[in-house]
Amino acid sequence: MTDSSAQHRPILDRSDLARFQQVRILVLGDVMLDRYVDGSVERMSPEAPVAVLRAEGARSMAGGGANVARNIAALGGQAILIGLIGQDEDGAALTQALRKDPNIEAHLITDPARPTTTKTRFVAGRQQLLRVDQEKTTPANRAIEQSLIAAVQSVLARVNLVILSDYAKGAMTDRVIAGVAAAAKAAGKTVIADPKSRDFRRYRGVDLLTPNRHETAVAAGLACGNDAEAVMAGNQLMEQTGIASLLITRGEQGMTLLRKGQAPLHLAADAREVFDVSGAGDTVIASLGLAMAAGLEMDAAARFANLCGGIVVGKVGTALVHPADVTGALHARAVGLSSNAKIMDLPQALSQVEHWRASGLRIGFTNGCFDLIHPGHVALLTKARAACDRLIVGLNSDASVRRLKGEDRPVQDEQMRATVLAALAGVDMVVIFGEDTPIKLIEALRPGLLVKGADYRLDQVVGGDFVQSYGGKVLLVDLIAGHSTTATIKRLGRDR
Repeated sequence: MTDSSAQHRPILDRSDLARFQQVRILVLGDVMLDRYVDGSVERMSPEAPVAVLRAEGARSMAGGGANVARNIAALGGQAILIGLIGQDEDGAALTQALRKDPNIEAHLITDPARPTTTKTRFVAGRQQLLRVDQEKTTPANRAIEQSLIAAVQSVLARVNLVILSDYAKGAMTDRVIAGVAAAAKAAGKTVIADPKSRDFRRYRGVDLLTPNRHETAVAAGLACGNDAEAVMAGNQLMEQTGIASLLITRGEQGMTLLRKGQAPLHLAADAREVFDVSGAGDTVIASLGLAMAAGLEMDAAARFANLCGGIVVGKVGTALVHPADVTGALHARAVGLSSNAKIMDLPQALSQVEHWRASGLRIGFTNGCFDLIHPGHVALLTKARAACDRLIVGLNSDASVRRLKGEDRPVQDEQMRATVLAALAGVDMVVIFGEDTPIKLIEALRPGLLVKGADYRLDQVVGGDFVQSYGGKVLLVDLIAGHSTTATIKRLGRDR
């Protein structure tokens, strides 16, 4: 069946999110270091017909199976990560990066015979020019296999569920998969896996696989272009392998959940603008596993994974999904809007702004209570967005509005106000702040453009001096007369 009502059906609530904090998941797989060299291209090389990248910055983050662990941690769960690294600087860098997250317990085994898998991407603006991979994909030797299995056995009693993240980089050998699946079964733990092999029979003993449509089509030797084909291909794979459940991720076509003895469940893709699909599969299996380990039924867990997958592709780069993203998206669903993953807390906002800034985008900022959106607000936001590439709106929290406007305000709570703002095409990010002024937010985000209404003088704009101190600009926008939330409330009171 096609779940046409899934978009409006409650997936989970705040209590479910709170339970994630008590969940611990074991992630075993191919870990890697994702490195980005950001810059700009202004000319072609005189030596060869290639672009010259003027490097302006570099950044790195944990990827592969380590990114699955990062997604679990970002959603509030705890992850135990087991994988292989080389005896090299990249391995040390990956280890150090993982130590920064208190919700990740990493047990990385050093294999002197292989380098740490590292992907280096050279990026100009939002265009990837080149990717250089450093890796050795031959299967791990017998001694390393035994070390991986032993590491899993040593922590199995402390986890609720096991995720296998196979990137075909050598850690996930047939012996390792079989050994871990058998140990997990004996310990009563569910195992889910993200496959990278053409032969799904090597995943026998796993409870649930999460292949994408291309992997499904290749493994089954059948097309996977529509609902019926996905069901046919998936059922054939389940029959061949003995695996009881498949969650096929199908990009813009959503997901298909197949369970032995049950009707197929087709989930429509969450309607969002797609910025980047990097790491989306990691987010899906992490959120799926976390929801299942927290006690959600498989269909509800699949809906949650579908929601999280839709959120993460609306972000730039290998991004993470946080509880604030989820609550914002759930609220948007409840009122029939798409938040487009725009509502962020400060750490998320800083990460997103870093990507925007590295892409050479001009970042604008404005702020306010935005209690009842009126034409004056829309005009301000439209003019602000026209003057920059990305517009951030700082939104006063409910407590902040009460201090500024009185105990009878706001009319709408902060989540409702944020959802309405996020639904506007000209708004790229909404960040709620609890102080009376947005100065701390401005100092953290360092926008290139600060926008306020022309009812302020330049010397009255909070943060104006700070933004100008590093070369930023302050823009005063003419307002539409006759529009204000306070006047609207008074008028409503008279009309009663």
